[in-house]
Amino acid sequence: MKINKKTETILIAFLFVAIFIIVWKKQLVTFFSAGSYNDVDNMVETIMDKSATPGVAMVISKDGKIDYKYYGYGDVKNQKKVTEESLFELGSTTKAFTALAIILLEDEGFITGSDPVSDYLPWFAPAYNGEQTDITIDQLLAHTSGIPSWSVQLIPEGTSDDMLEKTIRNISGITLDTYPGTKHSYATINYDILALIIEEVTGQKYQDFVTDNILLPLGMTESYFSTGQEAVSDKLTKGYKLFFGKSLEYNAPRYYGNIAAGYLVTNIKDLGLWMNAQLGLGNIPDNLRSAINKSHHVDREIAGYINEDKYYSYGWSNDIENKVIKHGGSNPNYSSQAIIDLEKQEAVFVLANLDSSVPSQIANNTYRNLNGIQMSKFSYDDSYILLDIIFSFLSIIAMLSLCRRGLNLMKGKRRVIENEETNARKIIGIAMGLVIRIIFLVFIIIWPYLINYNYYLIRVWMSNAIFVGEVLTIINCILSIAMKMKRIGAIRTRNISIPAK
Repeated sequence: MKINKKTETILIAFLFVAIFIIVWKKQLVTFFSAGSYNDVDNMVETIMDKSATPGVAMVISKDGKIDYKYYGYGDVKNQKKVTEESLFELGSTTKAFTALAIILLEDEGFITGSDPVSDYLPWFAPAYNGEQTDITIDQLLAHTSGIPSWSVQLIPEGTSDDMLEKTIRNISGITLDTYPGTKHSYATINYDILALIIEEVTGQKYQDFVTDNILLPLGMTESYFSTGQEAVSDKLTKGYKLFFGKSLEYNAPRYYGNIAAGYLVTNIKDLGLWMNAQLGLGNIPDNLRSAINKSHHVDREIAGYINEDKYYSYGWSNDIENKVIKHGGSNPNYSSQAIIDLEKQEAVFVLANLDSSVPSQIANNTYRNLNGIQMSKFSYDDSYILLDIIFSFLSIIAMLSLCRRGLNLMKGKRRVIENEETNARKIIGIAMGLVIRIIFLVFIIIWPYLINYNYYLIRVWMSNAIFVGEVLTIINCILSIAMKMKRIGAIRTRNISIPAK
């Protein structure tokens, strides 16, 4: 029985839809479900299901009373569940610890916030409008240095002892986006510069100074900084990354040079002590208590302005009207979110072994629940989750198109050519289609650079579905271009032949 082209296309589409439903049945069910919940536990489990998050740990403090909650797996393959002792990388919530170390040094008279970085790192010489410009310690703390956010691309991969200095030297002559002190623009590397200043002033490794002066005095004995040199604890959860709606174990590259901005490893037991210290609770050394109180203070003259009554100061996004400090964190395979209400004496800290907005949604809902406010439904507002969904669908469409083109090539494209009108109008139409495909091909290849990204960052941070979709789309474009060029050539030469029977 001869199958016509339309029937053939329908059969191929049906096959791919069937495969998609079989493989992603669970993801489809959770994707289209309402996502409503009755309590905090149900809320966390629903959000984890809808985002394919393997494991979550959360600590809640209310009037000094600590409550630990943990869900899912720290190691899916070995069915190792998350516990209160499970360790996670914090990501950028590490910055509050770095800022606190700077305050301690300032209180002891070793540094001053208005000091330029070049006082401690003479070779550090960024420029604005072609002229060398000073950046101060205060501006680094508030992300008002003018260093562009895309500078994260300049953090080199590596775990050797000199990686911190190498990282800062990579940006030592960078061109600033804005004049220092004029605008808040979050750039993670600001806090790595602070770490190198800490090392220059103290003669200690950054991680040793923070451990000796902050972690141990607060009783955070299970926390440590990941340099890539340490022995891996059996309590450390596995990190994951999304791929076609599923979480796959992912051993992300190590960046010792970004240690102060994102590589504190800890658990909810230690974070309970950290949160209560922010609330002024617990046995805290006087110098540390004073430094913590200062870290909650906002000097509008030097803080980074986010929007009305919200500023970035000392490693916290600070809502000065409601007296709430918060911060989120992301590493390539972990994420976190902290919310601390200084007035109501409430705090929530959420950890996850997947880089996504899940900790933020869980923390915000838990905080709302603490205050008798209805929890929000899950929303696919996370760029990484959305990109995985989008490129998963695009990959399937591209594969369907590729199969169709392949079948056409196997059958011989000449069958189509023999019925075409060989006139100028036809050539122009095909040529326009050819130009559009060439432009689209160029765009597909260069789009990361248009948003100050690159393929290395995509590989490290984003779903591999992006690469699958890219490769399939590029192959489709090249085949389409080749076929159209062949058609134009055949029309021009009037070399129309009938395929052999």
